[in-house]
Amino acid sequence: MSGFIVGADRSQTTLFPEALDDYVAEESAVRVIDLFVDEQDLMTLGFKTEPADTGRPGYHPATMLKLYIYGYLNQVSTSRSLEKEAQRNVEVMWLTGRLAPDFKTVADFRRDNGAAIRKVCGQFVVLCRKLKLFQKAFVAIDGSKFKALNNRDRNFTQAKMQRRYKQIDDSIVR
Repeated sequence: MSGFIVGADRSQTTLFPEALDDYVAEESAVRVIDLFVDEQDLMTLGFKTEPADTGRPGYHPATMLKLYIYGYLNQVSTSRSLEKEAQRNVEVMWLTGRLAPDFKTVADFRRDNGAAIRKVCGQFVVLCRKLKLFQKAFVAIDGSKFKALNNRDRNFTQAKMQRRYKQIDDSIVR
C-alpha cells in the first residue's frame, strides 16, 4: 500500500497513551457545559444530591446534568441515544470522565429532577445568549394557500372568525 497514509496498528500498545483532553478542542461546547455545571449549586436548585443508603453508589447529579445538557444542545433527546453517546463520543467521554450511565439511569435522573433540570436549562440558554454562542435563526412565513383536505371545523378565515364572534356574542346575550 505504498503511496497512501496508513493508520496505526489497532493491536499495538503505546508506551505513553494520549490524554483524552487532547481530543477536545479548546472552543468546544462541552468545555462550556463543564464549567457551567461545576459553578451551579445543585442542592439549592432542587437536585437530589443525597446518595441512596443501599446498593451501588449512584452517579453524581453534576455528571448526569452535564450529559443531559450535552444532549439538549446536540438534539440527542432519548435516554438510549445519550447512553450510546456516552459510550462512543469522545467529547462526552471527556465531559463525564469516561462514565457511561445506562439508559434507565438517565431516564430516572430526568424523572426525579425534572423541575430542577428546567431551571438549569433556562439559565444555560440565557448564558449562551449572553456569550453569543447561538446562531441567529431566521423564520420565514410563506403566505401561499393550497387547496387541501382539512377539517372545516379547524380552519379559520377572517370571515369565519367574524361569524364565530357574532355567534358567541349572541350566545352571551341569550
